[in-house]
Amino acid sequence: MNKADSERMAGILEEMGFQWSDSPDEADVILYNTCTIRDNAEQKVYSYLGKQAKRKHLQPDLTLVVAGCVAQQEGEALLRRVPELDLVMGPQHANRLRDLLEQVFAGNQVVATEPVHIFEDITKPRRDSTVTAWVNVIYGCNERCTYCVVPSVRGVEQSRTPEAIRAEMVALGQQGYKEVTLLGQNIDAYGRDLPGVTDSGRHQHTFTDLLYFVHDVPGIERIRFATSHPRYFTERLIRACAELPKVCEHFHIPFQSGDNAVLKAMARGYTREKYLRIIEMIRGYMPDASISADAIVGFPGETEEQFQNTLDLVEQVGFDQLNTAAYSPRPGTPAALWDHQLPEDVKADRLQRLNHLVALKAAERSQRYLGRVEAVLVEDQNPKDATQVMGRTRGNRMTFFTGSIQELKGQTVPVQITTARAFSLTGERLTAPLTLSAC
Repeated sequence: MNKADSERMAGILEEMGFQWSDSPDEADVILYNTCTIRDNAEQKVYSYLGKQAKRKHLQPDLTLVVAGCVAQQEGEALLRRVPELDLVMGPQHANRLRDLLEQVFAGNQVVATEPVHIFEDITKPRRDSTVTAWVNVIYGCNERCTYCVVPSVRGVEQSRTPEAIRAEMVALGQQGYKEVTLLGQNIDAYGRDLPGVTDSGRHQHTFTDLLYFVHDVPGIERIRFATSHPRYFTERLIRACAELPKVCEHFHIPFQSGDNAVLKAMARGYTREKYLRIIEMIRGYMPDASISADAIVGFPGETEEQFQNTLDLVEQVGFDQLNTAAYSPRPGTPAALWDHQLPEDVKADRLQRLNHLVALKAAERSQRYLGRVEAVLVEDQNPKDATQVMGRTRGNRMTFFTGSIQELKGQTVPVQITTARAFSLTGERLTAPLTLSAC
């Protein structure tokens, strides 16, 4: 989500006539797009800002901007801490960057953190890739997980219209993009805030309906989406993913904890059993689907036995990838104020044990690729080996093989897998097309 916001804001700056600079010390405008999901990201912002604030005393025309979730959370407190800042803007204001900067250039110090209706994306993002692109479908989140700061920094759910999403995808297809990832903080909530009900009383705009609506956009070969919420994940969505050939067999469904009492304290709205049923249903429709998730260890009050339930769930599911984090108390969230906060060393120990198991299970899951021929969409050169290119399988495994990026970028290539590591693969490109001999 932050990457997508950054690309949109960079696009606005380019439209305003600014040019990208690799060196912050040579730039006239520095914009930090921030995340506040964990404390360490927030600390980094302050250390970067300190250095540039000093530079501003020597170069008064330097413009300093903090955007994103830390900006939303801290608001004017950021100005008190770093008075050299020119603009503090929350994530809902990303599309208004031009207007806000014009106020700054007119001599104002601006804080934009009030809730707004998000303007439609008419901006042209400065996309980092020429092969894969992010497309926002819904902003904000109405859930109230007790550990999470997102609803208070990204605001209430606001869905884009199916027509606007499709139009952005059509433009991407025309520009040569091959893969689109549809983004939402809670993508299964898509459309709940849009008007319209079918004759049978079902809401007309669900995320599943959106997939059917955008599936045939010319030029787009692959569609991914993130992030799903187990509370709203339906069999109808799984069936759509199995039916629609462009939708990749890759699901990102955070479970956060394998223990029901912890899930209840987190206010997640589902049980361990429901989560496992979803995984079983996905594998019933698509046995080879890859499944990734997010998990938190060391939530306030988590016992060793409850942590073991998380390990058991990871053992049982066998994730292809798992983003793990030790619980970090966030300002304004209920769990931050609870007693029974766990000591840092306990959290670190549990995180290490979980990560060890995750790597073992991912390595086991990777073995299924050995010897197989996988369709790899080539995205870039391997930064560690100039003779190799890299891209992902439909199941989202990063794959490396020998080839020229000039020739192969944006191509989908058959690759026979020769080496399987926990989180990536190496293979050999098959040059001869697969043909059946006539008998």
